[in-house]
Amino acid sequence: MAFKLSILDQSPVGEGETAEQGLQNTVKLAQVADQLGYHRFWVSEHHNNSQLAGSAPESLIGFLLASTKNIRIGSGGVMLQHYSPYKVAEVFHVLSSLGPDRVDLGVGKAQGGLNLSTQALQQDKVESQKSFEEKLADLKDYIHPKGNDIDLVAAPAPKVKPDLFLLGGSAESAELAARLGISFVFAYFINGEESVLKEARERFKQFSLAEGGRFLLALTVAVAENDEKADSFIKQRESVKVILANGKKLNVGSLEQAEKVISQYGETDYQLIVQKAGYVAGSKKSVREALRNLVKEHEIDEIISLSPIVDINDRIFSYKLLSEALAEESIQIEKENEGVGI
Repeated sequence: MAFKLSILDQSPVGEGETAEQGLQNTVKLAQVADQLGYHRFWVSEHHNNSQLAGSAPESLIGFLLASTKNIRIGSGGVMLQHYSPYKVAEVFHVLSSLGPDRVDLGVGKAQGGLNLSTQALQQDKVESQKSFEEKLADLKDYIHPKGNDIDLVAAPAPKVKPDLFLLGGSAESAELAARLGISFVFAYFINGEESVLKEARERFKQFSLAEGGRFLLALTVAVAENDEKADSFIKQRESVKVILANGKKLNVGSLEQAEKVISQYGETDYQLIVQKAGYVAGSKKSVREALRNLVKEHEIDEIISLSPIVDINDRIFSYKLLSEALAEESIQIEKENEGVGI
């Protein structure tokens, strides 16, 4: 089963590196990905995090568009709860006007940081702000307005609109995307529970509109010369979901971070759920077979790979091997279609 291969990069900052180096490494990786023929290159949004330099994907995207030629560039994603849907639509319309048919707008419901950064980002918001679901629907209407007689337009209106995606790790998020007719990216690298992925896929198919989008899978991928070396790159094998008494849910990387969240919120009533992080690590052959099985079992349209490798040279080498694995996968499929044994 053929599938597209893309990249999500979080601009990690290695030991002894500066944030500026982390961002320049992201630019370098995007250029390599463009040369290797990857379909998309997305950048993330994290706040108040010294280990991840990408806090403003909308700014980084513009530079990446100018630094590459063919690959699609986008956000993975903009944390919409912090921002005005109208302003987000304007920003991505500008980007789409500068890079026609190359811009993706991925949005997420998460905070992209802990409570202190969230308070700083939302300090001017009033209590009556709209829900995330309402803001996502508004954003879609600004990107794809209904009719021509509209007083409020997110200008400039590009000839080719940015592709819109919702990122999430639950069946509820998959259903929301399906009901709005937009593509959904399941964050398997955060929630690697097979049962949740299966339910999300089924819910997406059940509620998809006639003009419904695609179902993508984002997971951690590490490729090396052998399985043992690749597996050594995987440092995070679990994530923790924090559920507060008011229903707010946050995903963090460890129990230590969960305790920090609880402390910042001053909560005494909460629930912690430790969930498996979804990843694939191994040689080209091992990774190819693992991805192929995921794609086939869950009817995945596209794989978005997140590398756990901080060192830029090792990260680039891993993505080169992954690209080769996909090329070999295509050769396998052609042979199978011709009835030739592998």
